[in-house]
This record gives sequence, C-alpha cells and structure tokens, in this order.
Amino acid sequence: MSKRGYHHGNLREALVDAALVLIEDKGPNGFTLSEAAKQAGVTPAAVYRHFAGRDDLIAEIAQQGYGIFADLMEYAFQSGQPSALASFEATGRAYLAFARKYPGHYVAMFESGISINRTPELAHVATRAADVLERAAAQLSEHIPEGHRPPPQMFSAHIWAMSHGVVELYARGSPGRKSPFPPEDLLETGIGIYLRGLGLISPDK
Repeated sequence: MSKRGYHHGNLREALVDAALVLIEDKGPNGFTLSEAAKQAGVTPAAVYRHFAGRDDLIAEIAQQGYGIFADLMEYAFQSGQPSALASFEATGRAYLAFARKYPGHYVAMFESGISINRTPELAHVATRAADVLERAAAQLSEHIPEGHRPPPQMFSAHIWAMSHGVVELYARGSPGRKSPFPPEDLLETGIGIYLRGLGLISPDK
C-alpha cells in the first residue's frame, strides 16, 4: 500500500510513524504538523481531522510510548519472579532497553514538555508504568522494619531517577560525554549501592 492510501483508515498511525522519524531526526520541537503530513504522504488538511496541533500528535506518541513502557516493565517484573530482587533489577534494565529500542517514544514522553496530565488517557497509562516499579519496590522492601522502610513511592522514584540519569548521560549518545563503563553496569552497580544502603543485599555482593 502506498502512503497515499493511509487516509482510508490508517492515517492516524501513519502520522505517528512519520512524527517518530521527525522526532528522532529533529527533536520534538523541530518539525511542524505540515512536515509530518508530508512525511506521511498526505495533505496538511487531512492531519487536522485527527490532531488539532503538533502537541496533540506528540501526546499521542507519548501515550503509546507509556503503554509500551508499562508492558515492558510488567514483563520484566514478572520474569524475575519469585525473586523480589531479580524482579526489581529487571525493571531497571527494562528502562534502558526501552530508551534504546524506542527513542522517538522516549523523547515524546520525557523531553517534549508534554504533561502526563494532558489527557486522562495519558495520565492513566503513565501511572500504570510507575505502578510497576512501585510494586517491585514494595515487594523488595517488605522485610525492612516498618520504621526504617522508605515509602515505595520514594524508593521507586530514586531508582527511576537513577535509571533516567544513566539513560540521559550515557545511553543516548550525549555529545562529548562517554563513560568508561557500559550503561547497564553503571545502573546495576548504582542500584546495588542503593540496596546495600538499605540492608537489602549483603555488603559482599
């Protein structure tokens, strides 16, 4: 099927695909809706039947990205069962894997300035992704005495921030910045230090 055939029913996805290419090439703010239409092989007027503006298109990509991300995180969590530690570490690796495999979605989600509260649907799927990491944190920390146990939201936020930092600084080809260690090793050792500090793994591991 040629690109011109998209308007018969697949135009929305064609525009998403076109915008993903443009986001990877130019960034989320480096293209217009007309350029996305041209990339998809349709007229600019056809685009407005689906999206009111570029931000609506990017929000759609972010929503799809969070859905993929949540599914990957859930799969990683389940694949580590019944070990709470294995499940928790797997969710961290899934973060890196997602950023590498879905760079356009990642940028739309985290670098476009689109709020996760832009639509109820986007907020819901973004929360679902965060919930997976919170569940993993809650399961892993349940043996810590309650008075010394960090809230799962704080625990998971620390790991999310660490994962995001490794991705941004070392896994996405930041110009002029190179780590002597693979991003996976940086994240694994960072998580290990954090978990040892909480007493969840022994100092000699």
